Amino acid sequence: MAAAFPSPSPALIAAGRVRLRTLILLRWLAIAGQTAAILFVEFGLRLDLPLSLALWAIALSAWVNIFLMVARPEQGLATEWEAALQLAYDVLQLAFLLALTGGASNPFTLLFIAPVAVAAAALRTIYVLALTVLATACIIGLSLWRMPLPWIAGQTLVLPPLYEVGLSVAVVIGLIFTAVYAWRVAAEEERLNEALREAEGVLAREQRLSALGGLAAAAAHELGTPLATIHLVAKEMAREIPPDSPYAEDAALLVSQSERCRAILKQLSARPETGDAMVTRTPLMALLEEAAAPHQGLGAEIAFSRSGESPAPTVKRMPEIMHGLGNIIENAVGFASQSVDVRAEWSGAEIVVTVVDDGPGFPSDVLGRLGEPYVSERGGNDAGGGLGLGFFIAATLLERSGASVTFRNRTPPRAGAVVRVAWPRSVLEAEPL
Repeated sequence: MAAAFPSPSPALIAAGRVRLRTLILLRWLAIAGQTAAILFVEFGLRLDLPLSLALWAIALSAWVNIFLMVARPEQGLATEWEAALQLAYDVLQLAFLLALTGGASNPFTLLFIAPVAVAAAALRTIYVLALTVLATACIIGLSLWRMPLPWIAGQTLVLPPLYEVGLSVAVVIGLIFTAVYAWRVAAEEERLNEALREAEGVLAREQRLSALGGLAAAAAHELGTPLATIHLVAKEMAREIPPDSPYAEDAALLVSQSERCRAILKQLSARPETGDAMVTRTPLMALLEEAAAPHQGLGAEIAFSRSGESPAPTVKRMPEIMHGLGNIIENAVGFASQSVDVRAEWSGAEIVVTVVDDGPGFPSDVLGRLGEPYVSERGGNDAGGGLGLGFFIAATLLERSGASVTFRNRTPPRAGAVVRVAWPRSVLEAEPL
């Protein structure tokens, strides 16, 4: 089993994933909050603090924002190093303010978590680690050098050193936990988005193939009449031309080629995609046989079985279903020892398709995560797969058609994998003509 993470393109890495406008907006919010807190402590609570130095530090952030708005009026995506540099400045500016107002004993020390969480959600690991180390160093520095915590005039609040150490450790632990959590969520979102783009691409290809089949059928229908006329005229010409004429061979060739064209059009018309009705509806067993057809003769024998009241339901023929079932059958054939059983069951409420193989079954460490992107039983990145997108795309497309998909292994002592796809009958069954 191999689980891979998608590698972002160099262009995406260079451009970054966070807009400059977002960083500027967050800094304006920080400026407003810091200003309100400083003024409230000084004038509302009447606690003495180095007001001029604190306001100078806040004003510096405002000037940084104004400079960025003038220098980058287009407000596009910030590069990763630009975003990391701005977040590093935010960490240092916060550390300076806290150093003026009590250091590690100031409850606002928790705000160190904010820039690191933003970095974890938008930047690569190297930048997140650098900002985490910077924030941790600032917290340690604040425990060693700081001005007294603003307090009631004539009194001094002195916290026990052990308590201050505990506060600092708690902030560092929270910072690391938040950074790891945000990074994991962002990584999972990126993997899911990449896999969904792959699924959308597969569905688009399936839809183009279905449209191409309908176009071929329409072309065969429209060309049939003029080709029949050409064939008839060619036969009449061949009949009228003497055998010893230099044009006899050309006339015979014209007749043979027109017959060949008629045979090709007839073959196109005989395919399942010929008419509108066959494009949108088909018997259930015919649907399964068509989905399995590309994989017949590639190793394991594919057998079909059915269970339900006659007649078998006529179902909607959708690209999502064709690709999803085809992918599951292909995987079963690839792992089966001798045979794959494709079972169709239906009742008044449900239509179920079960694909069972006699191979080794799903590995226990993979079974619980099947259907997630980038979870694979095959190692490597060979042309046949290995990235774990196959089951994810199949399950996503089938669920889009209204199905529920479950995976399990056969009950011992029998070996093999079982994939069950179930639709409400009202969702899958085609309306009568």
